Amino acid sequence: MKQETRARPFVVSPPHKDAHPDRAEVRRAAETEDAHDDACDNTLMRRVAQGDEAAFRRLAARHAVRMLALARRMLANPADAEEITQEAMLRVWLNAPRWRAEAAFKTWLYRVVVNLCLNRQRQRSFAPLDDAAEIPDPQPSADANLERQEADATMARAIADLPDRQRAAIVLTYYEDLSNAEAAAVLETTVSSVEALLVRAKRTLRAVLRAQHDDLTSGSRP
Repeated sequence: MKQETRARPFVVSPPHKDAHPDRAEVRRAAETEDAHDDACDNTLMRRVAQGDEAAFRRLAARHAVRMLALARRMLANPADAEEITQEAMLRVWLNAPRWRAEAAFKTWLYRVVVNLCLNRQRQRSFAPLDDAAEIPDPQPSADANLERQEADATMARAIADLPDRQRAAIVLTYYEDLSNAEAAAVLETTVSSVEALLVRAKRTLRAVLRAQHDDLTSGSRP
């Protein structure tokens, strides 16, 4: 049977959302928004399955920037992260006709990006240290932010050096703000396994940062 070839549409970036200071209200709003978002994603995926490129662009606009940030933290390599994000969105387009809404679309997309990142990491060596920093501050101040930038770069490198699943658990829970249950769904494991991964990852990261602090302290002594 001849396989249908689907054209690859243009991917756009989503707008940023402002944070709300009231945690309780944020949580209530987030629960409502999550339910609305899941329904919206499923509606868009049904339209994408019919070849609707406008629906695909809207779906990409809702998720592409966050997936790019996830890939950058997983890989510590901006170029690879961009390729992974494009590949993930291409998979959305190609797999839409077979999409079944048993799980949240966002959970499925997180899983796609994480697995693509882990596969890329196994195939390639880590990026040079100069490429391992976090996404840059949009308004950098060379003097005031230098220490923070160095700390961010050190943390990014330390996370990049973690074992695959520990790195994924840290990024999903601490940077993407997923619950342990949500991270477990993405990684297709149990909550207790995610908790164990986080314990080991945090222990490693603390040791790395402590060693860096000791090096800086000893280097500053007369």
